Amino acid sequence: MKRAVVLVSGGLDSATTMAIANRDGFRGHALSFDYGQRHKVELEAAKRVARSLGAADHRIAQIDLRIFGGSALTGDMSVPKNRETKTKNIPVTYVPARNTIFLSYALAWCEALGAADIFIGANAIDYSGYPDCRPEFISAFEQLAGLATKAGVEGTAFRIHAPLISMSKADIIRKGAELGVDFSLTHSCYDPTADGLACGECDSCRLRLAGFREAGLTDPIRYARR
Repeated sequence: MKRAVVLVSGGLDSATTMAIANRDGFRGHALSFDYGQRHKVELEAAKRVARSLGAADHRIAQIDLRIFGGSALTGDMSVPKNRETKTKNIPVTYVPARNTIFLSYALAWCEALGAADIFIGANAIDYSGYPDCRPEFISAFEQLAGLATKAGVEGTAFRIHAPLISMSKADIIRKGAELGVDFSLTHSCYDPTADGLACGECDSCRLRLAGFREAGLTDPIRYARR
């Protein structure tokens, strides 16, 4: 089987992405990040997801992005609640250059493995407007991968797979269900309660709940408020 590095956050998008990598014949090496996020509970979900989907390996990289701040997920700003998610304004939950950093780590591991494929659950349809979730960014990073690595210079054609990039949240959920993803293992909330319940009001919770409604399925996780 071909090897690939799969970014696994613990959310439903990355879980579905890993299931797609499995379907497409890749042996997934799961990579997650402890970057100082307030919703660190997602790392336990990432472990569950990687285990349930048969990851060949699962590593958690330590990066403290709190030293820069600039985001409600890594600083003291409040996470917006009950916000209109489909606006042109990039919300304060955007973490500066996060996907660039994550993909750089994935690229390093990919090169060390002698692999050429990276999977990321970026989505540019039902999302919060983050610039590093757009097709233009994915394409640009793929070009960078060929220029910035020994393997690339020697002829390896790296490919950044973003299979969810043009899918609605409902379609992502349907695809995950079709591929056997256990969504009860996942976590999406940006601002969980002290006992780990999803808040039900942040952008991520609202997009997730709307996706399940539109897919005609029931979200199996518990919420403080729906």
